[in-house]
Order: sequence, then C-alpha cells, then structure tokens
Amino acid sequence: MGAFDHWVDMSHPAKRPERLTEVDLFAYGAQEHWYAAYDILHREAPVQRLPDDGFTPGTDGYVLTKYDDVARVVRDPVRYKPTLTFAVEGILAAGRTPDMTNAMMESMATLRPSIELWRSHRQELTDPWVGPGATRHTAMVTECADRLIDKFIDRGEVEFISEFARPLPQMVMARVLGFPESDIPKLAEWGTAQVASFVWGKSHRNQVTPEQMREQFTWLDGFKEYVQRAVEQKRANPQNDMISFLTQVTYQALGRKLSDIEINGIVYAMVLGGLETTQYAIEEQAQLLCEQPNVWRALKADREKIRGFTEEAMRLRAPTQGLSTRITTQDEVFQGVTVPKGSLLHLRWAAANIDPEEWENANELQLDRKAVTKHLTFSAGPRVCPGAGISRLEQVIAWRRLFARIDTLEYAPDVEIKHQPGIMLGTLALKLRFTKAATPG
Repeated sequence: MGAFDHWVDMSHPAKRPERLTEVDLFAYGAQEHWYAAYDILHREAPVQRLPDDGFTPGTDGYVLTKYDDVARVVRDPVRYKPTLTFAVEGILAAGRTPDMTNAMMESMATLRPSIELWRSHRQELTDPWVGPGATRHTAMVTECADRLIDKFIDRGEVEFISEFARPLPQMVMARVLGFPESDIPKLAEWGTAQVASFVWGKSHRNQVTPEQMREQFTWLDGFKEYVQRAVEQKRANPQNDMISFLTQVTYQALGRKLSDIEINGIVYAMVLGGLETTQYAIEEQAQLLCEQPNVWRALKADREKIRGFTEEAMRLRAPTQGLSTRITTQDEVFQGVTVPKGSLLHLRWAAANIDPEEWENANELQLDRKAVTKHLTFSAGPRVCPGAGISRLEQVIAWRRLFARIDTLEYAPDVEIKHQPGIMLGTLALKLRFTKAATPG
C-alpha cells in the first residue's frame, strides 16, 4: 500500500460473491474476487446498471462486460463520447491558460482535440518512442532487465515486485524520456500520486474528496516544474531522448513546433501510463507461471512462444480492469438492455477479455491461441493506448532475460497474494524462489 491508503475504509473487505446481489466490483477487497464476479455478470447481468452514479446528476452508470459491447464502444469515440472530451471542450471554450497543473488537459486541447488530430498526435509524437517505434529501445530494455536480475540472481529468492517488476518500467521510462536514473525515486512518487484516484478513489468514477484532491496535488507539487526545467535544458542541448525530440520536432498536423506546456502535458501522460500497468502485467505473468509449471516448461523449451504468452496473460489478467470513460450520445441497446442517452459507461476490459462467447475455454491460458492480440487490455480503435508498443517490448524482454538466466520459478513458502484497491490489478508483494540457470543463454 502506501501514502494514500488512509483514503480507504479497510475494516470490512468484500467477500466472494455467490449471487448477483452480492456483486460489487468497486468495494474494498472486491479485487480478490473480480473473476468470480465476472462469471456471474456474464451469466446474469452482462449490462449492470449503477443507479444515480452517472457523469451528471440524475443519470446512471452502466457496467459493460461483454466483448462485443466493449469493442463496439471503444472503436467509436464519436457515438460514445470520451469523458475527457468534456474537459477539453471546457478548456477550448474558456481559452487556453498557462496553468501548468492542467498541462495534460491543455496539451490535449491544443494537440489532439479531434479524432483526426488524435491519430496524428500518436503517429507523429509518441509512436516513434513508445508505440511501434519502441523496438529502438530493445538493447536498452535488455540492459535494464539484466542489471536488475544481476542483483538477485545468486540468492535463489526475490521479492519480485520491488526488485524487478516495478523498477524495470521505471528505469525504461526514465531513459526514454531523458531523466537521470538518480531521479527515479522522485518520479516513482509522482507516478503513485498521479494514479491515486484510480487506486483509492470511490465507486466506478474513482471519486475523491476536495481534501484528498488537495493532498494528491501536494504530492505532485514540483513535478511540472521538474519537467519544465528538463524541457528548457533539452531545448538548449538536445540529446537522444523523447523530451529532446519533442522540443525539436515540427508537428506536421498543425505545421508548428510544440510549446513547453504541450510537451509538459505529453510527458505527464507518459509517466501516468508508463509506470504502473507494465508492472502489474509482469507480476501477474509471474503468478501465472508459478501456478502453471507446465507453461513455464513449454516457454523454457521454446522462447519463441514468449510473445504469445504475454498476450494471453494480458487477456487473462488485464492490468487495468476497467474505466468509466464513455458517455452515450443517443439511446442505446446492449444485450437487450436499453441505456439512455447521457449514460456513463464503465468498460470492463478484464471481463470482456474472458467472455466465453468470444473465446473457447476463455479462462484457460493457451499458448497456441489464435488472434491472440485481439484482447482489449490496451483498448482498441483510434484511442488505443499509445504506450502499448513499449509495454509489450518490456514484457517480452523481461521474460526472455528471466528464462535465459533462471531454470525454475515457484512461489516462496510464505507467499501471500493480496491486491491493492482500485481498478488496477496490482499485487502488493510477491515472494518467489528460483534456481539459477547452470548455463545462462
């Protein structure tokens, strides 16, 4: 847990639901029973109404758990309007301000206010670094993974999260952006503060009180100034990193260079999305391997299957389980349920990923599964996660290096699997035992 755990009442954790009336995906402790809840929702309520919990007063929220429904929504951001669009429209209506607190929103307002510019933003500004172009970082990610493994390889045991799954994406993102590794502890604190509402906020809307929001911004105090100093330094002395690139590039979609506040907003989004989810993916993959030693043996014998394994693992254990991100712009019908115009949709990617109508033996990990990348873990459509490329790269390289240097992997005898609150599948600690490979390679 951490600095914000006092935001949550932990005294009465949720129990495993046995019937629909007991399903509450957003209660404290529900994380331990999400997949049991998904089975119930698929059978009995694939569209679950959340009364009076919509985007505006007097409207409802709806949880979508079927693959076809979630895929249909994410692929059409005009018919199903993103909630962030309302904030962007507010900024455009009010006129741009120099308030760096809202740097990410303001950069969205100027750089990607439309679907066409959203695509251009990704293709021109982020894809070369964290999208398909992330393969440029292969040697760097490999070096980071090996440095971490070096620290525990001779012990035969590891606290896998704090010693590997968490620091790997922190090191990689620092290198990509151009921050010194000595600043990673500060970046990690700011990253934790950025996602605080998604971990400790209440209901499917991740609500926090005004006092909690002030506390969050207190933790974030200094981040925007830190990034601004980096931007100024790299404008004057560009290096081979993403921030330097952003200070020099001409954004062809708008025919101009980027402002400091726009770069600050892009960097904020990179830190927000680049640290937590990759960590959660890698730690859940380790658990799947401990629980299914036959999969470990198959991957050890054929490393070419690692990429398929990471995709199947993300399907089965989505790092971000769901988000309330879309508003209906007209009356809709999902699974025979009428959803009125103006309703807030909670897209439960994790449940959609194990929809039994979409995948045969949906709850099983199959290394030979066809169309393995069609899961919705990174969303889909024009607003697909811009950092999917680098996350996939990190996961594959992490396991290539671990398989090269470790012969066996299992839970430590005193392991206890518990998850953090919120909508991300984050394990709090993970003690593992392993045997070092006699001949690394």
